[in-house]
This record gives sequence, C-alpha cells and structure tokens, in this order.
Amino acid sequence: MKAVTEGALLWQPSGERIEKAGVTRYRKWLEKEYGLAFQRHQDLWKWSVDQLETFWKSIWEYCGVISHTPYEQVLKSRTMPGAEWFAGSTLNYAEHVFRNSRKHKPALIFQSETVRQREVSWQELKEKTAKTAQYLKNLGVQKGDRVVAYMPSMPETVIAFLACASIGAVWSSCSPDFGNESVIERFKQIEPAVLFAVDGYSYNGRIFDKRKNITELQASLPTLKKTIVVPYMDFGEIKPDSSTVSFKEVLKEEAKLAFEPVPFDHPLWILFSSGTTGLPKPIVQGQGGILLEHLKILKVEQGVEPDDVYFWFTTTGWMMWNLLIGNLLAGATVVLYDGSPAYPDMDALWDLAEKTGMTHFGTSAGYISGCMKSGVKPKEKHDLSRLKAILSTGSPLTAEGFIWCYENVKADLWVVSTSGGTDLCTAFVGGSPVLPVHAGEIQTRGLGANIQAFDEEGKPVVNEVGELVICDPMPSMPLYFWGDEGNKRYFENYFDVYPGVWRHGDWIKIDEKGSCVIYGRSDSTINRQGVRMGTSEIYRAVEGIDEIIESLVIDLEHLGRQSFMPLFVALKQGRHMDETLKNRIKTEIRAKVSPRFVPDEIYEVEQIPKTLSGKKLEVPIRKILLGFPVDKVVNRGSMANPEALDFFIELAQTLNDQKTETE
Repeated sequence: MKAVTEGALLWQPSGERIEKAGVTRYRKWLEKEYGLAFQRHQDLWKWSVDQLETFWKSIWEYCGVISHTPYEQVLKSRTMPGAEWFAGSTLNYAEHVFRNSRKHKPALIFQSETVRQREVSWQELKEKTAKTAQYLKNLGVQKGDRVVAYMPSMPETVIAFLACASIGAVWSSCSPDFGNESVIERFKQIEPAVLFAVDGYSYNGRIFDKRKNITELQASLPTLKKTIVVPYMDFGEIKPDSSTVSFKEVLKEEAKLAFEPVPFDHPLWILFSSGTTGLPKPIVQGQGGILLEHLKILKVEQGVEPDDVYFWFTTTGWMMWNLLIGNLLAGATVVLYDGSPAYPDMDALWDLAEKTGMTHFGTSAGYISGCMKSGVKPKEKHDLSRLKAILSTGSPLTAEGFIWCYENVKADLWVVSTSGGTDLCTAFVGGSPVLPVHAGEIQTRGLGANIQAFDEEGKPVVNEVGELVICDPMPSMPLYFWGDEGNKRYFENYFDVYPGVWRHGDWIKIDEKGSCVIYGRSDSTINRQGVRMGTSEIYRAVEGIDEIIESLVIDLEHLGRQSFMPLFVALKQGRHMDETLKNRIKTEIRAKVSPRFVPDEIYEVEQIPKTLSGKKLEVPIRKILLGFPVDKVVNRGSMANPEALDFFIELAQTLNDQKTETE
C-alpha cells in the first residue's frame, strides 16, 4: 500500500456522476420551486441549518410525504429538548415503504451461513406483512403497544417490524448474540405484549440453540401475550401452546394490508444505548421523525434509487439495521446477511456483493481494517462493476482504510466515512457524491444538522479538536426515554454540559470547507465495531464474580490507533489473577453482555481510581491511557485514592512505547 497523508485527494466525482446525484436533483428542484440557487454544497448546508424550518418543509415536499391530515407548522420552537415537529400531521411509516412496491425487482435479498441466497419479492413482503399485522391485531395488540424481537437480520424480522409500523405498535429488537441478562434488562423496561424470536442461529460455522433462552425470556417478561418463534435452525417443528406459536401459523390466514395513520411524533421504535450508569437507555423515536430523516439521508444525500441494491453488515442490535431497512423508503433492494463476515473466509461479503449486484456496501472501519490485515484484494476475484459506494461507520476510518478501498476494491468509488448514533438513528456527518474524497476525512456535515466543535468554554472552533455538539433540533432526535419521568435521564445524557445544546460525546475537528474528522469518544461509553454499550452493564457481569471487588473498563478507540479495550479488576485480599479467573471473566461477559464486549486484556490492580464522592474515574483514565498529560485531565486533590493513578501512568507509557515501535 502506498503511503498517504491525511487530507490527500483520493477521488473526484465525474461531471456525469455529479449531474445524476440525488442532491443535484434536489438542488434543481429547490431552484425551480423556491428560487434558491447554491453554487457550493457548503452553501446548501449553511442554508439548511440557518433556515431550518424551510429546509425540512422542502424535504417533506420533495420526498412526497403522505399525510392524512395537514400539519399546522413545521417547528413550533427550536428549543432542545422538546422540539415539536409537524404538529397536526398524521402518517404511517409502512405506507411510505409499500408505495414503492413493484413486480420486477426484489424487496429483500437474504443470505446466511445456513441459507443460500433467497429473494423476497415486494408482493411476498406485502402479503406476509399484512398477515402478521392481522395476527397481532387478533391478539389484541393496539397502537402504542410494544412488540419486541430476539431475531437476527433476516426477512421475518423485517416483516414483523413493518407489521408493527403499519398498525402503530412500537418495535424494539435485540440480536440473539446478546446474553439473556442484557436482553431482559432492555425488554423488561418497556413491557412488551409480543415477542418474536428465532430458535437458534449460526455464527462462524457454529450453531447456537436459543430455545432455552426463549423460555427464560418468557419467564422474565410477564406482560407477554404471545411468543412467535421462527424455526430458523433444523431443530424440528415448534409445537404451539397457549404462550408460543410458530411463525408459520401466523401466515396461514389471508389478510389485506392497511395503514393506521398516527401523529408525527407517535413512537415507531425503541432503540437501546447505554450510558455509564444505570440500565440501558430506552430511546423512543417517532414515526414522522425517522421517516423524514431517512428520506433525507437516503434519497437526497446518498441519492439511493429503486435500481440500487443496498447492504450494510449489521445486527438487529445496532441502529444501522434500522437505517438499512429505511432503504425500502427509497424503493431500493435491501440485502440482509446473518453470520460472520469472515466465514468461511474474508471473501464472504465480497462474494455476496458480486452475487447480488450490490451498489452500496455498508460496513465498519473495523471490517476494512480486518480486510487490510488479511491481505484481501476484492477486485482481483470479484466482479464489482455495479458497486458505487463503500460506506463505513462504527469507528473512525483511517487514511490507510481509505486508500485500501481505492487500491483493492475499485478506483472509481465513492468512499464514505460517516458518524452518527443510535440516539438519532442517522449519520449527522457523512458523505456527498458531489464532493471529492480526501484521505481520513468525513466529507461534510449532514443537511439540516447544525454540527459544531465546541471548546471547553462552549464556543465553536474551526481546525481545532472539540466536543461534537448539535446546536439545533433534528426531527429524529429522541421523543423521550421510555419511563424517564420528567426527562431527567434524557437531559443528563445530552444537555447537562451545554444547556440547550446537544453534546454527543465525540471529539471532532471541522475545517473551513466543512469537512471533519472524528477522533473517537470524549466520554466513557464503550464502542465496539459500532455497537455502543454502557460500562455499567459490563461491571454488573464482572463484579458478580465472587473474587472481584470492583472493576474499571476503558475503550481506547481513537483515530490512528488500533482499538483496544482493557479491563482492570481489584481482587479480594489473598486472591490473584490467573488464566482460570480471566477465562471466567470473559465467559461471564460473553454470556451476560455480548461476545463483542469481551476485553482485549485483563489487568489486576490494587485499587480502582475514584473521586472523593466514590465515582470511578473512567474518562480521566481513558485520557491518560491515550497519552494526555496527567495534570491536564485529573486533579489528584479531588481523588479519594490518588496513589491508584501510578499504575495507569506506567501503563500509558508502556502502551505509547508499543505504539511507537509499530510505527
């Protein structure tokens, strides 16, 4: 791989590509309908945040949003939290999906480690959604009732979700690789009426039987009226009883699909993202807000069209699955994959790209790094002639990751590094196919997303690293957290640092042309391949082990460094760390949280550093291990045990020396 410096020009879109881009069509429409002409993309972005209400009104009109009642005004106030969008309108997310139904293209293409490629037509998707929706209504499921899924990325999951959306029920999902305690912690908070689940799944060539897990979930969720099991693995027929039924039974009776009009801010789904303390946050997002945001990012910014074949490697426990399904709103064919990206080898997803005629390949920076290390050269073995774009998120894509795509996938390729979050279920900094691609840079801020970098005094800075903040509301921001009385947790998570301004928890640098670089988390949330997890869930699993007094987990994800997540444990007197205890810790995390949150290394320490009030010093320790000067990140006088820092200062020097040796 040739050497490349951050900011080097790697790709320039052709005049033809610029002309055909979705954002170009939108700009021409704006000029015709609103008399607005923008010479540069940055000018369009500036208008979209300055004239926020007019911008979102234009997206509503340009994308042809179907509302059964007219809205009274676009936005009542720019106040955060509590912004109210398109009050008075009534609509339905699923109705906007099925208006794209057509006979000559599949809606879904599915493949797993155990299922050969399978296509689901728009007609099949519509019929099965109708039957599932009717079955839910027959069970007594009504608008606002919660329906949850313990399912992988497969057609039945999409069908169940669209059925919920069509009747106004509220959807939530967890991937079956989550440990049961993590699933119960999430679902129990929202009191679901129905559970969809698979009997098992395959990953990396191994079959996982989840039937016992389903029984445990049923026992822990007393509000369940019915559990609907998809017979995914070859375990034999599911015997129906009063509490459980096979998905095959759901599809027996004919039904006609109908769409329940709901208010703009009626809940569509609940996504879970954890903070550093307490239970996972149940983030409620609205039908209208998600619809409008996903139409904007997919149809306008990315220019997704009905002939496109769109894929993102994701599980149902990550918001990227929800955004992936949003491509049905643009009429595109959505590719679902369930399994390991490295099984049977690192060519698995590139094989899928060729076989499906993929136009958009969505993945994580970690996957691209894995391809680099494995020496994979997709262009030498695969026909990727239809591929327009590689989109990456989950963690910052390095300059080397960019150049690998151009050298080993395709020279004429839009490489898109994006960043956003579960909290808004979108990318608020990302790409534009009309802009050049520079190594290591995110091309632009999202339209309608007033993203700034704030210094420590809460002032915007340019060409300096600062806190990523959102200065004005966006339609897909959370309506609230489920069960959060008085919006207390909601406020504490986003608005306690800069009142009235959303603080996201990332470090960002924005340059004068509007491009930006994300440098990793500025808080203590764990980010593993795009899935974010609060430290509290890991602590509960680890500190349940008898030998352990307490623990500290740190995510050292940072641009230009290999991701590294160490766990530090303080043991009871007379106990010492050995391989047996390390394996027990890993087993507990794998079973109770998720395999992806197993630490890279486990260290025994005498004490966990704490404040005088007893709070673990997660953020300061993270900064120390990343190489920040100690006196800049922690005041020893505010610590209960300042001597506990010594171990971490020594470890930081060791890690820095190792990094220097590898450069």
